[in-house]
Amino acid sequence: MNRLDGKVAIVTGAGRGIGRSIAEAFAEEGATVIATGRAASANSFPDGVHYLQLDVAKEEDWERVVADTIGTHGHIDVLANNAGIIAYETLHDLTLDDWNTVIAVNQTGTWLGMREVIPHMIAQGGGSIINISSIWGSVAVSGAHAYHATKGAVRNMSKSAAITYAKENVRVNSVHPGFIETPLTDAQAPEINDYVVSMTPMGRAGTPREIANGLVFLASDEASFVTGSELVIDGGYLAQ
Repeated sequence: MNRLDGKVAIVTGAGRGIGRSIAEAFAEEGATVIATGRAASANSFPDGVHYLQLDVAKEEDWERVVADTIGTHGHIDVLANNAGIIAYETLHDLTLDDWNTVIAVNQTGTWLGMREVIPHMIAQGGGSIINISSIWGSVAVSGAHAYHATKGAVRNMSKSAAITYAKENVRVNSVHPGFIETPLTDAQAPEINDYVVSMTPMGRAGTPREIANGLVFLASDEASFVTGSELVIDGGYLAQ
């Protein structure tokens, strides 16, 4: 199917993991995809995916990427705010610099992306914004307080944006992955990964494509009456 045929989508954090799967899934469904990441270049993508460098915490980077996308393709129909980082230091050990870095990428980066694309979406009659939160935007574990703070902020910021722009047909939803096998989780301590999997009713990690499939729906016109929602893809973790 070409569920996203004719749409232009920006995907952040698309160099690897969930973001790369989102970009590939969007392209397979017919979208023209602007895949972005902090690196100057990325490994080859399939047809329909174009890579641009973007540090989501930098206002000028967002202005450049959005202007380039509009100038080249004429419109932006979908924004997938996926870029994110995590810190596991306890609250009393985390430095202010590290706190600010997590906030800048996960929270400010999401806000900047929405702020930059929403005027274009309003002008063209609508669009779909999908913000990646986390199961840890709703519940907590020991440590990771900065990540919890930002993902909780993304969750509620998405709802506020959804209400604010509903009459302009700009839909805003959040996606809440559980434990997903990615380079980010591969770099974590094995005991952390084993613990989260052990707490997941399905007894396994998810795959990036399982998250991407959910974003395809939210990006498509099939979700035309879906805004302000939380799509949980977590193997049952939050059902407990």
